[in-house]
Amino acid sequence: MLSIIGKKFPVKVWKAGSPFETLVQTILSQNTTDNNSEAAMRKLRKRYKINPRTLAKARISELTPCIKQAGLYRSKAPRIKAVSRIIQDQYGGRLTPVLNRPYEQAKNELMNLPGVGPKTADILLAFVAKNPVIPVDTHIARVTKRLGIAKVNANYERIRLPLEALIPARKRIPLHLSIISFGRAVCRAPRPRCAICPVNRLCPSSTV
Repeated sequence: MLSIIGKKFPVKVWKAGSPFETLVQTILSQNTTDNNSEAAMRKLRKRYKINPRTLAKARISELTPCIKQAGLYRSKAPRIKAVSRIIQDQYGGRLTPVLNRPYEQAKNELMNLPGVGPKTADILLAFVAKNPVIPVDTHIARVTKRLGIAKVNANYERIRLPLEALIPARKRIPLHLSIISFGRAVCRAPRPRCAICPVNRLCPSSTV
């Protein structure tokens, strides 16, 4: 099933920016659309240099208008400032040494940062550090559960691990993006388009 999705929904692998830029953009992307988070990132770039030193010194009152389009700006602005200060003070402004550590160690350390959960950490570790991991967003979770790869009540890791077990390491990032595209276009949350689904006959949830 996953190979069919990959063929029907081929995508170009997203090229991440610097580790810190990717972290900021991922925080902005939480609970919003790509268009909104990208617009907020563009506005933030016009106002600030995107580095820990600069954003750690930024005033919340000035950060907030820049990222308003990303939503939840009253919580995201303090998170961005706090995480910038920690990275500047504790890591000398550089995330690369953390990302170069073994996967589990790096992930645990990243998740100690404000606003960084398992998905945000895995995005950095997959797209910046090139670890063969699959970040699990809402689309990945929904599709994986509907296909019967993970249980309906599975948590983040119990979705990620069974999914990764089915996919060779070199194909995980492209398939991650393909499944997201498939989830947006076909296996949608409120009204899945089962009639046009390329894996309809194989899907145990095809009557959902």
